[in-house]
Amino acid sequence: MTTSRRLADRKSAKFQKNITKRGSVPETTVKKSNDYPVGPIVLGFFIFVVIGSSLFQIIRTATSGGLA
Repeated sequence: MTTSRRLADRKSAKFQKNITKRGSVPETTVKKSNDYPVGPIVLGFFIFVVIGSSLFQIIRTATSGGLA
């Protein structure tokens, strides 16, 4: 299948225009958002559990005399 000379020239001009713009396009077209992978409630609960369990362990060790 043959293409007309006019169509071929139009395609060629389009690609030549893109070559001159090389390097000036953004790295990604998707905007990065500042969303966290976990929500603030889940993060707060996790911190509560970690700090609470460590405090519980300290209190339990202190009341048992530090042996167990």
